Amino acid sequence: MANVSIKFNGKEFLLSCDDGQEEHLEELLIQINQKFNDLKNNLGNLGENKLLLITAVKVMDEYYETKKKVEQKKSELKELSDKFKELKSLIYDYRDKKENEILDLKDEHKILKNEIDTNKKNFEKLIDEAADQISSFVDKANLENLSK
Repeated sequence: MANVSIKFNGKEFLLSCDDGQEEHLEELLIQINQKFNDLKNNLGNLGENKLLLITAVKVMDEYYETKKKVEQKKSELKELSDKFKELKSLIYDYRDKKENEILDLKDEHKILKNEIDTNKKNFEKLIDEAADQISSFVDKANLENLSK
């Protein structure tokens, strides 16, 4: 344990704290002393005990106000975090939906390509059959003309 000598309201006090916390304790006491002196200047000398009580109340008021603000910020941060998670989920859902649409379009493309290939083969077959029939008709017509 370390000891820190401080001056408060014109009196010397020796306080103990954990090793390494001396500077922090001195900073806290400077703040408390400042509040105490401000109240003493603003309210007059009401007596040391009453000024100490009012100082303690002011410090606690500031503490609770700060604590409320921290809780509010935590709540806002949680809200933002929840919204971010929701947005992230929506983005992933949208991505998955689009990937499925792309897969469906690829399947439809394959089906259409197969239909086009089948129709092309059927069309070529029809053209070949029509050409054969026309050729056969021309050959018959030529034979009839020769036989006359």
